[in-house]
Amino acid sequence: MWRLRPLLLLIGFTATVVQILLMRELLVVFYGNEISLGLLLASWLFWTGIGSSLFGRKTAWFADPRKTMAGLQALLALALPLTIFAVRSSKGIFLNVPGEILGPWPMFLTALVVLCPFCLFSGGMFAAGSRLVCQETGAVPARATGSVYLLEAFGSGIGGLLASLMLVRHYTSFQIAFCLGLLNLLAAASLIFRGPVWRKVAYTAIFAVFVAGLFPFGAPWMETLSLRRLWQGLHLLTSQNSAYGNLAVVETDSSRTLLDNGLVLFTVPDPQAAEESVHYALLQHRAPRSVLLIGGGLNGSAAEALKHPLIERIDMVELDPKIFELGQSYFTAEMVMLQHEPRVHLRATDGRLFLKSTAETFDVIILNLPEPQTAQLNRFFTVEFFREAAAKLNPGGIFSFQLRASENYITPTLGSFLRCINRSLQEVFPEVTTIPGDTAYFFAATQAGTLTARANDLLQRLESRHLETSYVREYYLPFRMAPDRMLEMAEQIRPRPETPVNRDFAPVAYYFDIALWSTQFNGRYREIFTGMARIQFRWILSGLTALVVTGLLILAVLRPKKLNRVSVAGCVGAMGFTLMALEVLLLLGFQAIYGYVYQQLALLVAAVMMGMALGSWLGLRSIGRRAGDNSTKLRALATVQVIAALSPVLLYGFFLTCARTNSRAGLFLVGEILFPGVALLCGMLGGYQFPLASNLFFSDRKDASPQNTGTLYAVDLLGACIGAVVLSACLVPLFGFLKAALLILVLNLATALLTFMAVSREKMLPV
Repeated sequence: MWRLRPLLLLIGFTATVVQILLMRELLVVFYGNEISLGLLLASWLFWTGIGSSLFGRKTAWFADPRKTMAGLQALLALALPLTIFAVRSSKGIFLNVPGEILGPWPMFLTALVVLCPFCLFSGGMFAAGSRLVCQETGAVPARATGSVYLLEAFGSGIGGLLASLMLVRHYTSFQIAFCLGLLNLLAAASLIFRGPVWRKVAYTAIFAVFVAGLFPFGAPWMETLSLRRLWQGLHLLTSQNSAYGNLAVVETDSSRTLLDNGLVLFTVPDPQAAEESVHYALLQHRAPRSVLLIGGGLNGSAAEALKHPLIERIDMVELDPKIFELGQSYFTAEMVMLQHEPRVHLRATDGRLFLKSTAETFDVIILNLPEPQTAQLNRFFTVEFFREAAAKLNPGGIFSFQLRASENYITPTLGSFLRCINRSLQEVFPEVTTIPGDTAYFFAATQAGTLTARANDLLQRLESRHLETSYVREYYLPFRMAPDRMLEMAEQIRPRPETPVNRDFAPVAYYFDIALWSTQFNGRYREIFTGMARIQFRWILSGLTALVVTGLLILAVLRPKKLNRVSVAGCVGAMGFTLMALEVLLLLGFQAIYGYVYQQLALLVAAVMMGMALGSWLGLRSIGRRAGDNSTKLRALATVQVIAALSPVLLYGFFLTCARTNSRAGLFLVGEILFPGVALLCGMLGGYQFPLASNLFFSDRKDASPQNTGTLYAVDLLGACIGAVVLSACLVPLFGFLKAALLILVLNLATALLTFMAVSREKMLPV
């Protein structure tokens, strides 16, 4: 068995590194949209489950598990670089206009098609590995699948840690792909060539091709070619990965644009955006001296703010320090001005983290970020963030941001989005006003009577401060702030009784913005998203409860052995759903609190996988103490499901506690220690269950050649697949973390009850 361990560890190692790699790649293609993560995970799990079931069957094609494993590893080595190339080329298949955004259907189709080959082969590795363990060691199927699950999970944990700490930070995607291919080809050679001489010859030939050609020449060539396909139609100056995302600089004839995961951060020069983003807010204040700019400072907005004569200090915050590094090379004039201006203080940190931990207060806080198209951006438009901003404003201080709107007609979808943001703002600030236009500018004050809705007031301040502007001036302000336009805008975005509040852990504005985004592509998308938004949570909860009760009544008539297998499969599917839900909630929860899950993605995934390995080891030990006692094993399985039912509710309480932490030391403790620790515990839950369930599922198969060792693993992945889509695209955005946790609770209690029924029927069997 010890000779097989490196091969089995490599299964999980390869799968996890590739999953992290492709998550990052698809985030760029799909513009940082978390729905793309859900689609990626769902497609990944779907095809992996199919592969596990397909290659686990003992057919003429897969009769020799040693050859099957070797063939799959060789195919993985070939498929990985081609998959990355296909991901980057996918935009060119669907889009005709450079910079156009992919819609939901192309997203789903892209993820489903490009991941199919790799995931089929990866899923087949589990089933083939289980059959190989049966063949080489004589282990029964239950023991073999549990052992492979343990080693795969441990390899996944190692892969996640290595990807987090080194690979994605220092190597390109194709360099990583070719290194993984090298490992898998070497493993394939070790399986095919049993003689030491031929094995050494094969190792030497593979190393020679890798060192002399693939790594130094093939990887850079494919990297350059694929980036051209990704950014076709645009002149790409650079594309660089950082701990926080992918940053790209593209150039047209007269301007340069910086994109973060495909989303436009700013364009230089863009004098209208630079002027309007700061002057409207600063003119609303009677005498602004201190300003906080969150994002967008390199577009010239900081230089515009410095035109106000009383300004003494500007703190400019960007999450990613690489933005400032790119500024040195590609936005030189803007960067030089900021570095040599003593009143400007550059901060490379998360905007919310800076607000929580700084002792400074400000006259004006300007949020200069894209609208909440992602969960990461949504956290800057929630009640919790508005409270944090209000707490750092001086008396008479002003908070400002901008969102897309319309000059004439605000559609129902756009209205729902703007009303949600407006209501969330009014929950915190006593006075709120808006300047209408294609871009609507929101202003909120900590004291009533601070803001003005009259253009003449702003023009008087503009003149008294001797500001030289091109767009915020007497030609445009009276039109933008015409009384009838101001009143009409206020009426259209006035919150209604049913308008929800946007919160960190109930990010409904993110869902409204996704619905708004979907209207760019097809009216059917709008109907789907708006129809889902009208669904009441109590309907879903009632429907799920009724379905559970009906299912339990039907299954109660099954014979004991059949009921055992059904209950075990149900527990595994529910645990797959729950474990994926916990992982999604962990990622989104970390995103809501810290805002840089891109950096911690690999670490959190690695912690979950390490937890699965540890739990699987404990589960295998537990089986040894319960040998032959199915009733005790079923009772233990039901107990695990009860714990799984409570876990998302406990996780929600953990998030609420973490969100109250304000000190830098406390935030470091929570982010770097507690979050990975909780991820480890979540993984242990699923890891402990699988070998226990596998032992029960294969309890009537004592031979070492089962028909399909991949069945239970496929059920686990199917549950996880459903969880990935339902959680990321529906439950969390629409209903929030707590209600999603309640639905997971009902699902797991149902499978626990089914398993307790199996326990009672098991006791009735004759000894």
